[in-house]
Amino acid sequence: MLDRQRFLIKEQIAFLKTTDVYDIFDPDTQEQVGVAREDPGQLVAFLRWFVSKKLMSTRVIVTATGTDEVVFTIRKPVSLWRERVEVYDAQDKRVGYFRSKIFSLGGGFWVYDDKDEQFAEVKGDWIGWNFRFLGPDKEELGVVTKKWAGLGKELFTSADTYIVSIDDSLHDQPAAKMLLLAAALATDMIYKSESRSVAGDALDQTG
Repeated sequence: MLDRQRFLIKEQIAFLKTTDVYDIFDPDTQEQVGVAREDPGQLVAFLRWFVSKKLMSTRVIVTATGTDEVVFTIRKPVSLWRERVEVYDAQDKRVGYFRSKIFSLGGGFWVYDDKDEQFAEVKGDWIGWNFRFLGPDKEELGVVTKKWAGLGKELFTSADTYIVSIDDSLHDQPAAKMLLLAAALATDMIYKSESRSVAGDALDQTG
């Protein structure tokens, strides 16, 4: 799955759901390559009817299509102020983590590698769903967008669907791809507000 540079993420629609499931496609072939399934546990799933999901712990498991093979896992502990989300590879080794920005009401965050060094910054337009992964020197490492006119555009429906494009310079760095793909999923499944219509839920554009 991680030998690709582009991923199309499409939400599975369900009635009165408390957890999210996303199908992952190769937009160039329209082949499904994976699934991202949130698994917060039964108690947390129940409490989400009464408590904001941003305050509670959760786990997102990404598996390859047609197998139980885990590609990577996203874990978020309970947080009351500044969220921290960790990413683990198939061997359950931490490859990096995200931290929300201090004093950022928009939900922007920093991405760190396994050596605690800043790897990327996520910033852009939450409402329009166009944002970028920027490296320490402001080089573009990838983009997330809902605007797509290429092969695979048929997969865009009323469901939550977007494209994650990773720069070709990272083609042989699976850990970097895990972090950027996990960052996109975490933005949608963990950092997002319960209502996307709220104007304040735009990613911080100034850092």
